[in-house]
Amino acid sequence: MKISIVIVNYNGRVDLERCLESLREGVRAAHETIVVDNGSTDGSVAALARWPEVRVVENGANLGFARATNAGIRASAGEALLLLNNDTVVPPAAIDRLLEILESRPEVAVVGPRLVDASGRAELSFGRMIGPLNEWRQKRLGRSDLVDQLTRREHSPDWVSGACLLVRRADAEAVGLLDERFFLYTEDVDFCASIRARGRRILFTPAVEIVHLRGRSGAAAPRATAEAYRRSRIAFYEKHHPAWVPLLKLYLAFTASSTAG
Repeated sequence: MKISIVIVNYNGRVDLERCLESLREGVRAAHETIVVDNGSTDGSVAALARWPEVRVVENGANLGFARATNAGIRASAGEALLLLNNDTVVPPAAIDRLLEILESRPEVAVVGPRLVDASGRAELSFGRMIGPLNEWRQKRLGRSDLVDQLTRREHSPDWVSGACLLVRRADAEAVGLLDERFFLYTEDVDFCASIRARGRRILFTPAVEIVHLRGRSGAAAPRATAEAYRRSRIAFYEKHHPAWVPLLKLYLAFTASSTAG
């Protein structure tokens, strides 16, 4: 099974170069790598000349994660699609192992690995479907000492993180790819929900670890990131929990004013 690796980039040259360098020696399976650039101004596209094997899709503007990912998928040809953040580092053979797991489980549409930071600390990169109670629960668990234990067990959650998400092309195309109303954040949860609605499984595996240097792009533009998160949460609730939207908007307005004050 050939794998298409789709990486979205926006002014992340240093992270992107590190990610591509890890992929150069880290993937043995038949694959192609596609970088979708959202109008970067930091020399990211020029830097890609060091990787002539990488295909580049230039959007010319920041179209958001979902639209950019879909553009990369449409430009690809693999039977399996790996959505990979530019702020990840891939250990040798990790992607090959992830692909082996997907190929061995015909009932599984999506596989997500264990994500760890640079120091090896695990990230809670899966969870239950987003809703008022589950959001609170997810945040509480993510800050607890249980994360390492929770990420040591293979299981079928409602979603896995889009930072490193392997999906069969047939399943991705069956749900119309990612929902482009989500500019940034929650698109992975929605994508997995659409796939599960067709009776297909999501799998989290601790057998593969990927380094995720999360939060680096958000730290560079905190206001824009916070606004993108706010818009995506509202869009998600409008789609999945419309009755909660008025309360969510009040909550977001209150927290924004409290932060500003």
